[in-house]
Amino acid sequence: MEFPGLGEHCSERACKQLDFLPLKCDACGEVFCKDHIRYDDHKCSSAYKKNVQVPVCPLCNAPVLVQKGEIPDIVVGAHMDQDCKYNPAQQKQRIFTNKCLKPGCKRKEMMKVVCEQCGGNFCIKHRHPLDHDCKGSSHPTSKA
Repeated sequence: MEFPGLGEHCSERACKQLDFLPLKCDACGEVFCKDHIRYDDHKCSSAYKKNVQVPVCPLCNAPVLVQKGEIPDIVVGAHMDQDCKYNPAQQKQRIFTNKCLKPGCKRKEMMKVVCEQCGGNFCIKHRHPLDHDCKGSSHPTSKA
């Protein structure tokens, strides 16, 4: 015995399968089978209304608030045009900023290499007191 009033056909044009447990899309309101219920599976045009992902600005890496019903691409574009905190100079920050204090040396190091006797900042080559003619302590030290 058949039940002609039981179930519904999938709204996907290529499918139209009769499903006895149809699922209703919460974004567009159409009925789909289990194979086409995901937004991507039936190319839902209203998916952006239910999408709960927070887009991130590609320039400043800050999350951009998107209200319900707004298209994320437009909101992120407006953020980039108006209130984006992107600073191109920040991308070119110098890493080697600690200049050697030995006269004639132009080397720079990433980290400070401070002499324990005179307190000066030196490069790896001139870090030992005898290498930079240290005047901080009167007692001589041996060269390592």
